[in-house]
Amino acid sequence: MNIKPIRNDEDLRAAFKRLELGFQAQDGTPEADEMEILVTLIEAYDHYKHYPINVADPVEAIKFRMEQQGLTAKDLEPFIGSSGRVSEVLNHKRRLSLQMVKRLHDGLHIPYESLLAAA
Repeated sequence: MNIKPIRNDEDLRAAFKRLELGFQAQDGTPEADEMEILVTLIEAYDHYKHYPINVADPVEAIKFRMEQQGLTAKDLEPFIGSSGRVSEVLNHKRRLSLQMVKRLHDGLHIPYESLLAAA
């Protein structure tokens, strides 16, 4: 079995051709296993292509965590700074500094990927 990821439409066509070859495979055989894996890869590629996952806005990630944990803007002060600075960040008037990102990640467990995404 030599299965590769599906990264583009050419890979998709190759996967469909390979799938056609094993379509009548008996259950429990290596060919049937390969067919099942190919179907999963094709479905994943199709879903990714039509419904890409966009990276969250850092402020939206913070607001989501606030909602999850029942936090107020005041609760963010140890991570971001003064109440004015918190307000500026939450209203997209100030970008997060690397120090803020680290404190938010360590204190509220917001993934770095979410906090470092371009807004």
